[in-house]
Amino acid sequence: MPLVAGVDSSTQSCKVVIRDAETGALVREGRAPHPVGTAVPPAAWEAALAAAVERAGGLDDVAAASVAGQMQGMVCLDVDGGVVRDAVLWNDTRSAGAARDLIADLGGGEAGRRAWAEAVGLVPVASFTVTKLRWLASAEPDHAARTAAVCLPHDWLTWRLAGAPGLEALRTDRSEASGTGYWSAATGRYRRDLVGLAFGRDDVLLPEVLGPTGRAGQLRSGAPLGAGGGDCAAAALGAGAEPGDVVVSIGTSGIVSTVADAPVADPGGIVAGYADLTGRFLPLVCTLNAARVLDAAAAMLRVDHAELSALALSAPAGADGLVLVPYLEGERTPDRPHATGAVHGLTLRTSTPAHVARAAVEGMLCALADGLDAMVALGTAVNRIILVGGGARSAAVRRIAPSVFGRPVLVPPLGEHVADGAARQAAWVVSGGPRPPAWDAGPVARHEADAVPAIRERYAAARAHTLDAAGRAG
Repeated sequence: MPLVAGVDSSTQSCKVVIRDAETGALVREGRAPHPVGTAVPPAAWEAALAAAVERAGGLDDVAAASVAGQMQGMVCLDVDGGVVRDAVLWNDTRSAGAARDLIADLGGGEAGRRAWAEAVGLVPVASFTVTKLRWLASAEPDHAARTAAVCLPHDWLTWRLAGAPGLEALRTDRSEASGTGYWSAATGRYRRDLVGLAFGRDDVLLPEVLGPTGRAGQLRSGAPLGAGGGDCAAAALGAGAEPGDVVVSIGTSGIVSTVADAPVADPGGIVAGYADLTGRFLPLVCTLNAARVLDAAAAMLRVDHAELSALALSAPAGADGLVLVPYLEGERTPDRPHATGAVHGLTLRTSTPAHVARAAVEGMLCALADGLDAMVALGTAVNRIILVGGGARSAAVRRIAPSVFGRPVLVPPLGEHVADGAARQAAWVVSGGPRPPAWDAGPVARHEADAVPAIRERYAAARAHTLDAAGRAG
């Protein structure tokens, strides 16, 4: 019974699962927290990984391992492999101005957005690594001058697990590369000219991009390390998504993605043209505000998550007109990094804990439904909606989602789908087959409810008012 390990180095914590390579059965697992913040010393991830591995019983007996992680951060290394500065994470919005400048560099306005979408399948926003490079070159020129290589969080952790054998040994995968803003999923190539445009020079070393079963090194035991991947792509593989499946993941960020046979390029910048872990593509919409909207609502109401869920389900659909626009950390989709959240429709009737709880759940889901609409507008076929992530643990989220999305929602057994996707990739490295091994995910729950169009309509009006106010403020 060969075993494989999958790692999810997420924004908030590190999770490690050890699974049977043939069946996918969970054998053991471990986890450890990450520090809070949008700029983090990578050494903290390595320490958390070591703690999680120890709690999972170690890696000495695994036949292969793969690391998945939060996408789009920026890890800068000097010529000796030392970390130049704290890694700037995907949810750090300090490079919002740099994103606007990069669009202007390629023509500005609609022309600039279209040029970026055609070049790399993305339109720059603060999340993407290319904007962080521009920010670094402008704001911290000394750090930029010291930077000899740029990689992403999962690339760095994989490299460290392999013994950090030299900068030339840095490896990444298609999914991570496709979120940088300087690698094209459509062509499978880096755009060095865009690196130079952003950073002022194009001679920085970038990780070699591996295919689905590529090997990024080996553990001390000699077991191979898979290419790994971005958390979104790993979650899709872990959930068993196939073309036509839309995966809605509610974690620190909110993700709407689908497996596709062809790349997409959205000049509007809402849908990002990523790659997946299987050689296909992963059109994706990301919101900055997801599960932490529920955290904030629970803290505001001074209840735990189970009580928040019960409160939300005790209120009527639509919360009697109370609407929460959940831009609690600014927002990426739409691109409003400095926006704030807003509550609309507050009356004596709706100023109850139950109404506030319901509005928080519905507002978070409406923001994700907007992403689904953008994907459908680009021609995405929606056969199934699969709900995963920590937010899927909420009974209110599971039961309210169909009324917001207007479609049935499938919820696989709760688990660590990102880590599971990494483990499934590791098992694929072991098997060497043409496709990843078919693991039985267990019973899938189906949730149905009548669509309530008024929820989306009221949210759209409140969102427009909020964005207008944010535009007037700056």
